[in-house]
Amino acid sequence: MTTAIKTSPDLPSRLVNGILSVKPLFNLAKHQARQMMIKRAEKIGVPWNQEVEKLQAARDWANDLAQVQNPQTTYPEYYLRPFHAYDGGDLSWKAAFELEVAARTVHASIWKDAGAEGDTQLRQSYHNILKAQLPHPPQDILDLGCAVGLSTFALQELYPQAKITGLDLSPYFLAVANYRSQQRQSNINWVHAQAESTGLADNSVDLVSIFLMCHELPQSATRKIFAEARRVLRPGGHLTIMDMNPKSEIYKKMPTYVFTLLKSTEPYLDEYFTLDIEQALVEAGFQNSTITNNSPRHRTIIAQVINSTMEN
Repeated sequence: MTTAIKTSPDLPSRLVNGILSVKPLFNLAKHQARQMMIKRAEKIGVPWNQEVEKLQAARDWANDLAQVQNPQTTYPEYYLRPFHAYDGGDLSWKAAFELEVAARTVHASIWKDAGAEGDTQLRQSYHNILKAQLPHPPQDILDLGCAVGLSTFALQELYPQAKITGLDLSPYFLAVANYRSQQRQSNINWVHAQAESTGLADNSVDLVSIFLMCHELPQSATRKIFAEARRVLRPGGHLTIMDMNPKSEIYKKMPTYVFTLLKSTEPYLDEYFTLDIEQALVEAGFQNSTITNNSPRHRTIIAQVINSTMEN
């Protein structure tokens, strides 16, 4: 029996797209989404403005930026769109300074009464699946789309013996990540590059982890990134992905006004929700993919590289 694959947004999503195509309405929705976030942060005990101001004043950030930025790195067109209510997207200090408080705020509502600990619980739920399903602890790990290092540091705690590389396309994010790693005395290699073209050697890592990045990508970029992950993984290595679950009842039942606010900050959400991710992994050369729900609205996908000479 063949299962039909949804390739275009459903009617409510198309209606929201129509609303957001009107620039004043888009700007209003984006502003409202941001204000709701800041108010929610204060409500759960996360002093948004104070924490951002403290981080901003902590360093001479121009020097930090110079340390991590690769001047040869180029930015694909999709990356230059406004993201997360920032006109400059991820290429801004504001986005970098606010990411930590934003993560704690956004994930506060995943589980009832989780509050500011929701983000930690989400990462732990992902790692619990990795521990249960990966046969051996990886020795070399690549964290794609590492942002300011929250996912990278969490992987380091899970696999303290591993050599870890955090890669991101925003040098502003990496500057904050590098500062945080100095505070933690963590030996992590930070790389400023496209996830589609990492510059890493073939067959050089055991685990490629992608945490909350795929929903921010057009399908064409996702496919290229899967192919790049396949290239850098050793035989027997794994690609693991933690992201929004399009099949979650949370999204299906989300009120239109809330969905409008969400989509105003996530320009590629339709492409992510309609991607046949399992088929995309097969086309990239992966096998044995599994999908496990790790929160009421998130899923973890694990796929493996199996060399033709290896036994399944």
